[in-house]
Amino acid sequence: MTAPHFHTRLSLSKDLEKLGLRAGDMVMVHAAMSRLGRLLNGPDMFIDALRDVVGPSGTVVAYTDWNGAYDELLDENGRVPLEWRDHIAPFDPTTSRAIRDNGIFPEFLRTTAGSRRSGNPGASVAAIGARADWLTADHPLDYGYGEGSPLAKLVAAGGKVLMAGAPLDTMTLLHHAEHLAEIPNKRLRRYEVPFATPAGVVWRMLEEFDTADPVVPGLESDYFARIVSAFLAGGQGALGPDRRRAIGAGRCGLDLQLRCRLDGASRLSRLSGSALPCQALALLRRLRQPHGTKSRWRCWYGDKQ
Repeated sequence: MTAPHFHTRLSLSKDLEKLGLRAGDMVMVHAAMSRLGRLLNGPDMFIDALRDVVGPSGTVVAYTDWNGAYDELLDENGRVPLEWRDHIAPFDPTTSRAIRDNGIFPEFLRTTAGSRRSGNPGASVAAIGARADWLTADHPLDYGYGEGSPLAKLVAAGGKVLMAGAPLDTMTLLHHAEHLAEIPNKRLRRYEVPFATPAGVVWRMLEEFDTADPVVPGLESDYFARIVSAFLAGGQGALGPDRRRAIGAGRCGLDLQLRCRLDGASRLSRLSGSALPCQALALLRRLRQPHGTKSRWRCWYGDKQ
């Protein structure tokens, strides 16, 4: 009888290094754990492998959001009816669970000893490592994907994004580009959130550009995936010869692993309505640094032979 094959902390570390992850990196990770194969010790070992590679000077980040599922109770003004308020648990960055929609990895990272979590409920991230305190501190409550947010800091730090089996349309960093896009008629969302404070529960209205739907009317629901795919299809990235997974060796439909690096503070200067899905590569090339110079996107696919 053939013994089952498991991936180890060491083998995962080697796979991450093949992708180009390096000591000192700040990396935001989107992971579909079921697509990484059989891991001894599960997600905890994947976190250990990430930390082994980035080392004590690096930082591992995950988008957590929060599991406050009460949207259907909001009235037309984004407020919670009084009769429901006492039944909704307030947001506490130290205890509130990560949203379940993004898989189990964010909650595992959030609950890893030494991790930090930012204070904007819907835009919150968890981070562990050398710059976790800096990344998660002072997260604006309004427009939490824009200036001063962890995403803005990730960009300023020359961070990386690792898509470990996750669909390309889950790349949260593109919400930062949406925020910075100088275009009219962006969708706004205002909603009420309870916060846990030493003085008790405090309700506050938050305002942000809507991240549940495309930021302007006329864009297709999968336009994030189209942006990334079109960019890579334009020859900007390196694709392995057999399109196999770069991390682990689990069998699944999605085998491509993406690492993207965005150097400098990016600004999406224009966004052309419904033409965006079919002009995604051109859109990415319009990304600008604050002084008008082009940002540099560098993307790679990797393979495990």
